[in-house]
Amino acid sequence: MDASLPDLFYRFGAALVIGLLIGLQREYAFQEHEHQQEDELLAGARTFPLISLLGASFALLADVAQAPALLAMILAGVAVLLGVAHYQEAKEANTGLTTEIAALLTLSVGMLCAWDEIELAAALGVATTVLLALKVQTRSFAKTISREDVFATLKFAVITAVILPILPQQGYGPPPFDVLVPYDVWLIVILISGISFLGYVAIQVVGARRGVGLTGILGGLASSTAVTLSLAQRSRDAPSLARSFSMGVVLAWTVMFLRVLVEVAAVNVSLLRVVGIPILAMMAAGILYAVYLYMAHDSGAESDATEMKNPFRLTPAITFGILYAVILVATSAAQNYFGDAGIYVTSLVSGLADVDAITLSMARLSGPAGDVEAETAARAIVIGAAANTLLKGGIVFFTGTKSIRRPILGGMAAIIATAAATIWFI
Repeated sequence: MDASLPDLFYRFGAALVIGLLIGLQREYAFQEHEHQQEDELLAGARTFPLISLLGASFALLADVAQAPALLAMILAGVAVLLGVAHYQEAKEANTGLTTEIAALLTLSVGMLCAWDEIELAAALGVATTVLLALKVQTRSFAKTISREDVFATLKFAVITAVILPILPQQGYGPPPFDVLVPYDVWLIVILISGISFLGYVAIQVVGARRGVGLTGILGGLASSTAVTLSLAQRSRDAPSLARSFSMGVVLAWTVMFLRVLVEVAAVNVSLLRVVGIPILAMMAAGILYAVYLYMAHDSGAESDATEMKNPFRLTPAITFGILYAVILVATSAAQNYFGDAGIYVTSLVSGLADVDAITLSMARLSGPAGDVEAETAARAIVIGAAANTLLKGGIVFFTGTKSIRRPILGGMAAIIATAAATIWFI
């Protein structure tokens, strides 16, 4: 290992800090459970840093001595010590393996630090600490998941790890069909499914009955249209909560704009510099209007948040892939035969159905392999987002009560007016 003395001090210091972070969490968790005085913690704020330093030291010795077997020896030695300690604890009480596994992981973190993999070691250390700290939340989440959730997770894993790698990565056919690359289309399906899936998990962990505003924010991650429909229908049961329901709907719309920015950044980050200003302006209009509704919300009233079902279904995922492919071909054909005007019409129509599809299509077609200018793609995305907002406003008008229509009309008008005002500056 060719490293200067200051560099070695830096690496070992990082190992010490990461081990201390994990050890402090274990110490806090032990004290929080109010153990009896005679109980002793297996490993805490002193032992974990020592384990991390031990890993770093043996990693350095193995490199200097050109003896990788030293690493196997230290791993085996620490594993034996932890096994004996666990055996002694298990004889007295029912105990798990969390601390022992965390100790072995801390040993490997120390080795990574010695090998100058500080970023990876820090990420593992933080992830380990977070998982250890979320014991109550993870157990609560495990109790709330259903058989349907398990199957949905497995299906998401299948479309990600099994189907994606075997798909072709080149397009077929003459223009405009040459834009259809099976790998890219399926990757977009995974991207959208992943956003919805993570949103659903967040709702399950945090809890979906903590207020309409929280439902709007978290539900917007999964489906702002679903949140709009649900809250509009619920306004019929509690008309007095119209402003609160309106606030939740507008917040869901606002999160949709954030999703648009994330999708653009994931596919074509250079387009973000062009479309960022109008989308951020629309998002700001939604936030300001939601704040206004919050300040004037229904006093003294509380409501349960919407129950969200697992948003991942295999059939809708494939349907979205087909929709994305159709829009991709239609947009390419419209651009080839009608120029920019054809793209704008396509974005208006497709935005009524799904803003994600037109966003991802434009982001891809304006990338290095596409032939759509960034300004044209940005305008198309703004038009699609405005059209989608108009559609969801229509959902409220047709399914909600009269008391929710006026507050929603104000938010919809503010967002669409902002879109119209900013689109000309692109």
